[in-house]
Amino acid sequence: MLDFPRWKTIGISIILLLGIIFSIPTFLPQKTFDSLPGFAQIKVNLGLDLAGGSHLMLEADLDDLNKTQLANMEKTVRQAMRGQSGPDDDIAIGDFRASGSTISFLVRDQAQLDDARDRLFKETQGASLTGQRDWRIDVVDTTRIVMTLTAAGRDQATARAMEAARDIVNTRVNALGTREPTIVREGSDRIVVQVPGLQDPKALKDLLGRTARLEFRMVDPNANPADIAAGRAPVGSEIVPYAEGEGNGAPEVLRRQVMISGDQLIDAKQEFNQTGQPVVSIRFDSAGSNTFARVTGQNVGKRFAMVLDGKVLSAPSINEPILGGSAQISGSFSVQTANQLAIALRSGSLPVKLDVVEERTVSPELGRDSIEKGAIAGIIATVAVLTLMIVVYGRFGIYANIALFFNIFLIIAVMAAIGSTLTLPGIAGFVLTIGAAVDANVLINERIREELKRGRRTYQAVELGYSEASRAIFDANVTNVIAAGLMFGVGTGPIKGFAVVLTIGIVTSVFTAVTVTRMFVAHWLRAKRPTSINI
Repeated sequence: MLDFPRWKTIGISIILLLGIIFSIPTFLPQKTFDSLPGFAQIKVNLGLDLAGGSHLMLEADLDDLNKTQLANMEKTVRQAMRGQSGPDDDIAIGDFRASGSTISFLVRDQAQLDDARDRLFKETQGASLTGQRDWRIDVVDTTRIVMTLTAAGRDQATARAMEAARDIVNTRVNALGTREPTIVREGSDRIVVQVPGLQDPKALKDLLGRTARLEFRMVDPNANPADIAAGRAPVGSEIVPYAEGEGNGAPEVLRRQVMISGDQLIDAKQEFNQTGQPVVSIRFDSAGSNTFARVTGQNVGKRFAMVLDGKVLSAPSINEPILGGSAQISGSFSVQTANQLAIALRSGSLPVKLDVVEERTVSPELGRDSIEKGAIAGIIATVAVLTLMIVVYGRFGIYANIALFFNIFLIIAVMAAIGSTLTLPGIAGFVLTIGAAVDANVLINERIREELKRGRRTYQAVELGYSEASRAIFDANVTNVIAAGLMFGVGTGPIKGFAVVLTIGIVTSVFTAVTVTRMFVAHWLRAKRPTSINI
């Protein structure tokens, strides 16, 4: 136990030195920290309760999700009725209706009714857990097929949409350059977003509330102005208004069929056009590029519209086929709004519209007060522990105190290295770790005392003290790590913060209390060779 070769001493010293180096950026002023090179900019981030920031609760618009499901199933039905082997295999349908949670259509040839049902059964599936199909398929009036979205299908679609929405929200928030946001689902249709350090949530709300559904659709040139004024659109078309600040106030009549959608985007970024106005440049994947080139080539001289979240941004004429798979989205953009749109498009369109139902801004003053009081508690605990250890254990207490300081640096260094966030419960865990960090040294020192009282020689008493006490130390701390792991796995936000700090503190305190102090004692015994010790 007391045999410390040079390589082991060097290894432990390097770990302690790295702990000090990695913890230093956390204590630097923000201006100094920002001036550090990129690889050195690691620090412990403060949570919402310490740094202040914005808290948003987003709720899914389930009616919007239902409309999306109907639209997607309509495309699926029309695709399924097209033959795989050519036009001769097509199933003619008509009188297509979609309302509420129901889609219905006529099969013109009754002899093809069974074939149509078989194709639709292949396109629907069983909902997880319940085993019920997501769409119920019925035949009424001998030739009309009615498809109804089931409750199990609706629940499954909501769960999938919310999980995808959470991932997209996470991507968008991180693209803003924020530090350690908290993004979690709450209930079946809500997402909670907490962004420390962000005091003005308006830009965040604008970004997260944007569905970012981008569509390119053809303008219907056959629309009657009188019908448009009355709010009526030709069959297969719909009236779509312009976005705020765009167009001349009159809406456009667009074909319902989408030429190309934002799902085929592979990149979007804010740039400037030839006149210096901010625009968003987009680039499609290979399939999207081919479709874009084909459709624009077939419709030279006609107009197409760029539609974002159900509003027309612009409706230019197609002067020539658009090749290369690139395009520009122009409008009344500022650099900030163009950049937000680019982020939204890059992250993908939200599968469901999200509305802000709760908004809070937490003042950093509350966090500053918590940090100050936490620091006071930490200082008092540290001073009390240091004093007690020196008074009770003398030289061995000094070694324990030195190890305690290294333990503090190592905790901060590990938290900074893994990008952990310090919350108010985390400060409680930190203070608790400081108080408990010398427990292992108490066990070791008391065991050495017992061995000395039994008449053991100095070296033998110290070696037995470390070897015998280490078993109890490891056993006790394994149970603590298990408890912390359960808190991290089952708990949320603040509980996880406490569990993280506690786990890191347990691991580093065992290392410093057992290994580091043993190194100090081993080198002292080797150098001084005392015949007796006062502990």
